[in-house]
Amino acid sequence: MNEKSSLKIIDLHVQVNDKEILKGVNLEIKKGEIHALMGPNGSGKSTLASAMMGHPSYKITKGEIWLDGKNITHLSPDERARLGLFLAFQYPSEVPGVTVANFLRLALNAVQGKEISVLEFYKLLNNKMKELKMDPDFAKRYLNDGFSGGEKKRNEILQLALLQPKYAILDETDSGLDIDALKTVSEGINRLAGPEMGILIITHYQRILHYVQPQYVHVLYDGKIILSGGKELAEKLEETGYDFINTETAESVIEEA
Repeated sequence: MNEKSSLKIIDLHVQVNDKEILKGVNLEIKKGEIHALMGPNGSGKSTLASAMMGHPSYKITKGEIWLDGKNITHLSPDERARLGLFLAFQYPSEVPGVTVANFLRLALNAVQGKEISVLEFYKLLNNKMKELKMDPDFAKRYLNDGFSGGEKKRNEILQLALLQPKYAILDETDSGLDIDALKTVSEGINRLAGPEMGILIITHYQRILHYVQPQYVHVLYDGKIILSGGKELAEKLEETGYDFINTETAESVIEEA
C-alpha cells in the first residue's frame, strides 16, 4: 500500500467558542483498518469528528489533517467529502418533505461531481438496500422524519454504502440503540468494511465493539489521546470504566503524552 494512503491527524488543537477542547491529537488510520476512539463524556470525541469533517464552528488553531497525502486542514466539508471522507452523525437531522432516495441521489451527485441517471441510481440503491437487508419502501420515506433511533442509524449506514468513501468516521453510531438495532447496524458496518476503507468508530461504550472488532483502540482524555492498544484495551475499559484514568499509572501516561 502507498505510504500516503492514510487519514492522518497531526498535533491537532481545536477551539469551540474560544475554549480549547482538543490539545494535540495525533492519529493515523490506514485503509483496511478499523480504529475505535473511546473516552469519557466531555473528552473531545465528537469535537474531533466535527473538526475532521470541517465543521465551521470548530476552529483549528494548530496542527494538520492529511488525507492520502493531501493537506485538507482548511478545505470545506464538501471538498473533504469529494476526496473520500465521510461522517455518520450522532444525531442525524430530520428533513420533512425530502425522501431518503432523493437525498441520497443528491449526495451521490455532489460527492462524485457528476449527475447519475435516475435509472442507474435506483439500480444502485436497490442493490445496496438488498445487501443491507433493508425494505425498499424505506427509501420512499422522508429523511429521518419519524424514524426510530435504529432507523436513523441504519440510514447513515445506507449513505455509507452508497457513497463508498475512503475513510468513514462513525460518531457514536451506537448511541440510543437497543440490542437488536445495534446488531443490525453492526452487521451493516461489517459488510461494508474492507481493504479500500478505513473506519474510525467513536464510542463511549464498549458494546458495539463486541460486534465490530477494531484492530486499534485509543482513549481520548482531556483533549489528548493518552492510551492506544488492541481490543484488549476496550475490554479493560469495560471492566474498570474510566476510573483507571485517575490512577497514578494513567496520570504518568498523560504527562508523557
